[in-house]
Amino acid sequence: MLTPAAVRHADCPKTMTYGPCGGVNADGTCEVAPTPCVFLGDALPVRWDGDGTGGGAPSRNTEAAAALVTGTGTGRPHPAVATTAGRDVLDILARRPLIMTGFPARAMVRDDIARTADELRGRADAVLSGDAAGSRTQYPPAYRAVLMTNAGMRAWMGINARDRNRVALEGELAALQDIGVAGVHCVTGDHTRTGDRLDAQPVFDLEGTTLLPLARAQGLATSFAESPDAPPAALRGQRVREKEQAGGMLCLTQYCGDAEHVASFIERGRQAGTVAPVLPGVPLVVDRAGAELLASFHAATLPTGYVHALFAARDVRREGIRLAIEYGRSLLAVPGVSGVVVAGGVQPGDEQAYARALATVAAELGGGSS
Repeated sequence: MLTPAAVRHADCPKTMTYGPCGGVNADGTCEVAPTPCVFLGDALPVRWDGDGTGGGAPSRNTEAAAALVTGTGTGRPHPAVATTAGRDVLDILARRPLIMTGFPARAMVRDDIARTADELRGRADAVLSGDAAGSRTQYPPAYRAVLMTNAGMRAWMGINARDRNRVALEGELAALQDIGVAGVHCVTGDHTRTGDRLDAQPVFDLEGTTLLPLARAQGLATSFAESPDAPPAALRGQRVREKEQAGGMLCLTQYCGDAEHVASFIERGRQAGTVAPVLPGVPLVVDRAGAELLASFHAATLPTGYVHALFAARDVRREGIRLAIEYGRSLLAVPGVSGVVVAGGVQPGDEQAYARALATVAAELGGGSS
């Protein structure tokens, strides 16, 4: 019996096909409007049907991801990834955990890129530069990637479907491949009803899942997001499998609690047939405002006692660095965890100091090592 073709959900504010996104609140309501997520009443997960951009490559990509998990790719080339930086990242994953960090820099301040790179170079294996609710207007990903690459960073660029249609996104991906980025993080993107540009109209011609095969067709290494605690939590592992089929290579998760909780999510995914390396998020908080920001994130679950320990500390910055290292090490000990992404909220004007804190955590977790 044939599976019906996946279709857009007209009642979803993002008109998604492969929902639900990670913005489902704990009570099942949408992050955009106080109404139930329209996908929670459907049969889930929505199966990848290879529509939109030609899904022939995902099976080959799944084999490549499996090779990374088992280590069989050690010392071998990765011909499906066209960029040197991307192959470097895959080679690191085949040898040891990948330590990725955020890339704190003020939006549209060119000199900040070099200053942040000076702090992180040689300590973070790759840096993730994506969207930010408080600074939605940024340099385009390709221009940021040029600045970051020229500053000696392996740039892993976030690409969202909120701000551009598929034609513009195809051009952006082609530019990123030509620049030689390490990879791209494909997300649907938060709605414009959240963040600092309520005046902008969203596009959502594509979504994170349908961006993945476009990026793979350009020879780019890819990652995708998953929120293990967002409803329906029991089916999030199966959703990972569908994103793998679409072309996803690495799974970067939202903050999802204690190490045991992460292990449970990975186990549910493996039972569903997932093979992608999982890189959970490690929150780095260096001030009380940052702690409050992280606590407000949709579907984010911080480790037990994390916020309390920060608020109780006399030196929040020192305690935040200590907690991030401790938590990161606990995650790296979990079977199936292939690395971490260290990131969090940063106060305006504190970007360079925050980058220095990221570098400290990354180095302690093994980033930049051979």
